[in-house]
Amino acid sequence: MKILAFAGSNSSASINKKLVTHATTFFKDQSIEILDLNDYEMPLFSVDKLAKNGLPQLALDFAKKIDESHLLFISLAENNGAYTTAFKNIFDWISVIPERKAFWGDKPTFVMATSPGPRGGASVLNLAKTTLPYYGAKVIETFSLPSFYENFNAENRIVNAEFEAELIAKIEKIKVDFLK
Repeated sequence: MKILAFAGSNSSASINKKLVTHATTFFKDQSIEILDLNDYEMPLFSVDKLAKNGLPQLALDFAKKIDESHLLFISLAENNGAYTTAFKNIFDWISVIPERKAFWGDKPTFVMATSPGPRGGASVLNLAKTTLPYYGAKVIETFSLPSFYENFNAENRIVNAEFEAELIAKIEKIKVDFLK
């Protein structure tokens, strides 16, 4: 099974990338690819740019990565209660690829979020739970880690036992349901 993981952030020190990377460490026997949105930076989407220049190759490349995977792990950063511009821009470009069945390719998707604050990206996680299925994501689990800097350490581990147990339980359920 191939797992594709990424953070919905273009920060070089992304806490969401740390979280999604940590979550994938529980899948030792699987093929895991962790993408960096900085490697898929494209012009800001507009229908005028699409008409003038066509689809950027990077949009096609990102879509291919989704299509080649069996399971998606996404940890979404939150900006002003919504997706980051970097994530939304990729989403917008891929959504206009002709004859694409669905942005997310009907893939089982584990959606996470974290933030420095006590809500743990709750607004973007709620947005994702309600909108991503409309675009072909089969959201199978969600996880929120509040107060990242208090609950995650320099060794890239969740230090709060309750949150770590919750994440592990969800991962074990995914293993049972999807690693048959």
